[in-house]
Amino acid sequence: MVEPALTLGAIESPCIGTCTLGPEGLCIGCFRSGEEIAGWLAFSPEQRRDIISALPERAQRLFDDG
Repeated sequence: MVEPALTLGAIESPCIGTCTLGPEGLCIGCFRSGEEIAGWLAFSPEQRRDIISALPERAQRLFDDG
């Protein structure tokens, strides 16, 4: 008998569904890099929290007019 597929629990993600990489290589919706987006499910909760904590500074840098 085949075992049913394991279901993943909820995984915290900053994704807002605006998946477009800007000129700095960061998504203009969630401010993650393409590599971070691609590897998100493989990262540990601690790695994901570290990335999430860096996102406000990235957003500021991306939209800074100076």
